[in-house]
Amino acid sequence: MTSDLENWKTLAADSKVWPFEEARKILKRIEASGRGDVLFETGYGPSGLPHIGTFGEVARTTMVRQALETLAPDVKTRLICFSDDMDGLRKVPDNVPNADMLAAHLEKPLTRVPDPFETHDSFGAHNNARLQAFLDRFEFDYEFASATDYYFSGRMDETLLKILANYEAVTGIILPTLGEERRKTYSPFLPICQTSGKVLMVPLTDRDEAAGTISYTHPESGEDITTPVTGGACKLQWKADWAMRWVALGVDYEMAGKDLIESVTLSSKICRAIGGSPPEGFNYELFLDENGEKISKSRGNGITIEEWLTYAAPESLSLYMFQSPRKAKRLHFDVIPKNVDDYLTFLNKFPTQSAEEQLTNPVWHIHGGQPPSGDLPVSFALLLNLVNVSNADDKNVLWGFIKNYAPEASPEELPMLDAMADYAVAYYHDFVKPTKSYRDPDDTEKQAMITLRDKLADLSDDLDAEAIQTEVYAIGKTYFEDNLRDWFKALYEVLLGQSQGPRFGSFIAVYGLERTCELINQALDGDLTGD
Repeated sequence: MTSDLENWKTLAADSKVWPFEEARKILKRIEASGRGDVLFETGYGPSGLPHIGTFGEVARTTMVRQALETLAPDVKTRLICFSDDMDGLRKVPDNVPNADMLAAHLEKPLTRVPDPFETHDSFGAHNNARLQAFLDRFEFDYEFASATDYYFSGRMDETLLKILANYEAVTGIILPTLGEERRKTYSPFLPICQTSGKVLMVPLTDRDEAAGTISYTHPESGEDITTPVTGGACKLQWKADWAMRWVALGVDYEMAGKDLIESVTLSSKICRAIGGSPPEGFNYELFLDENGEKISKSRGNGITIEEWLTYAAPESLSLYMFQSPRKAKRLHFDVIPKNVDDYLTFLNKFPTQSAEEQLTNPVWHIHGGQPPSGDLPVSFALLLNLVNVSNADDKNVLWGFIKNYAPEASPEELPMLDAMADYAVAYYHDFVKPTKSYRDPDDTEKQAMITLRDKLADLSDDLDAEAIQTEVYAIGKTYFEDNLRDWFKALYEVLLGQSQGPRFGSFIAVYGLERTCELINQALDGDLTGD
């Protein structure tokens, strides 16, 4: 393992894989400063529950962190997951109980809004707990940070005073981006009303840098109020808040979605204006739904992380996040099977690869250089087809086929495969079965299938999948010389009721020669289509 680490470190210096490219930017940053530690940050808005985007940001940041630790093993790294729970509740979420109660607490910091679930001291605390449970579920290495704790403890005070001291520079960065009416009232400071507890968006009437205070006219009482900007008496507008956090905590790396490019630019300018250095990072692309439209939480046109994990293991989701982060990708149920099988393919290749090849293998980044053993006897696509032809309602039926094909396999020895069998049953019944559509073969297809059936009947039961595939291929060449793809497409559509599937030789080997002959007879007799 030591030699692997040394090889990886050497090879990572020139690797084109995106986590290493990002890591080298961070390494250059800290080498210039002479520091030996790095702080990564991800942000979370606790007005809603953690979602698949939250997972993606933490997973991708963790991949960059691991890449840096490979390049520079002596550098100490930390990851802070920061919750902006001082933010005011702007609207009542659609998916929570006690909505009427929440409506009475609009504009208050989330940590001052009662918990509609009645399990925590506040709505912010409830969602923070959900975030931590969410991250712990995937065994991320992180430190949780609460804006409320940081503001009230004084950890932000020094940087808040820098914002006040550079007030004109900060507002000069933001004002050109605002409409005429908003420019008249904008202030980076949002005082917390001591009477109502609300976060107030009010223009300032005065500020005193020496005293560390701001003044404003209360929008309801008309009273002139002076309040400190420190100690949790105020919070910042979020672009200024983001910059302030980078400076106060010393953040070295934070990524963000493409929709936040302008915000990153503005926050970086504010960061420099108060004497800080903006963190490194990159902007990842957003997810698209099945129609190629951007996913929106309010529209609910995507897939939740709970839904993905109903049909596949989290490693397949990590692969999805690793692949092409700067490319807009469809995030819908039909991408799950491919990601599962792609993950297994990468996993199976890893032990036989050179150190250089391993660094480009996604499973290196998913598992921090130590992926588990793969080498499963069947693919996820094949499991789906076994559920298809057997109408299995539980995984035990699938294990009957698997053990017939690979007698040494067992749920105890292959827990990954055992979990996949469960996922396959669930995915098939929810997504494949409702869309199945068998068709009758045409004359050419019928003759080819009769030939295949007769050939399979003569084959030895101990023939392996590759040898069976060769026979299937040879028959296809006889009848579909011009386009062999039409042969396999016909097999899938006529025998399985779908347009694509696994290698057909592998399917026959697992399903069995005799059963496959029976399936062909059913198709030829019209039993599958009901004709």
